[in-house]
Amino acid sequence: MFDVDWMELLTREVLRERGAALIAESCAWAVGLSDRPYYRRHSGRLAPSGLTVGERAANGQPLGDEEDGRVDLGDARPGSFRDALGMAGPDGRLEAERFDDEVLVPFVAETCRLAGDRARTARRADWAELADDLGEDPADVADVVRAGGWEAPLRIDAEHLVLAALGDVPLIEVEAEGLPLSLVRAAEAAARAAVPPPARGPDDSLAGALFLARAALEDSGCTVPVPSEEADLLLAALGEAGLEPDEVTSVVPHLPVEESTITRIAATLPSGQDGHTDGDRPRSAG
Repeated sequence: MFDVDWMELLTREVLRERGAALIAESCAWAVGLSDRPYYRRHSGRLAPSGLTVGERAANGQPLGDEEDGRVDLGDARPGSFRDALGMAGPDGRLEAERFDDEVLVPFVAETCRLAGDRARTARRADWAELADDLGEDPADVADVVRAGGWEAPLRIDAEHLVLAALGDVPLIEVEAEGLPLSLVRAAEAAARAAVPPPARGPDDSLAGALFLARAALEDSGCTVPVPSEEADLLLAALGEAGLEPDEVTSVVPHLPVEESTITRIAATLPSGQDGHTDGDRPRSAG
């Protein structure tokens, strides 16, 4: 009697539940394909045909690459979504490969993660045993899923699902269906690009200096956050703690100080670049 991989069954169940979302993402991905130049082979090399993909499809001409096409995409209806997946781009890669990388791989990875979250909650004992068998921490769903190897077979199931739903549908209709979601995805990408990257923490090499600086600040009697009028007091405390001018410049932004204090200290330090922050004679910024 064969052992049933309950987790594999669960990933398939979650994939079926997310089937509509997968189809929507596939349609959104297809948007714009018909506007691209169509490439065909001349003497073994790809070259623009002078037509767009959409124009060729409208003429009833096949899109798939006969030389490099995949068997599972063969005999596709000309101008269909399956036919478009079998065509080669300017770099020689099939659109099917790009579809795998950009849609199926991330979608299946997220599906397996969702299945893992469900299993960890609904089947705690089974999940703990499974994680132990795989040598992973049951609290780390991503590691358990990665070690379990469910993504590869599920990706095949996902591809079959997409082709069953969209394979013979004309490309232009698939694009029209995916346009609303495509616009949403473009807006999300623009919003992410507009958000500045998170502020970086202090470099690991400054850990020791930052420890000394925090201790010096605590003993300095300065107001927290340190206002600009107490910049000299803080600078003196940092000098007494043994920090060099370049270390002071590096660690001050990571201390609880006002922005004006950072500016004042930066303006003060250049006159003391002799290798010491002279704690006895704090220099005035004025």
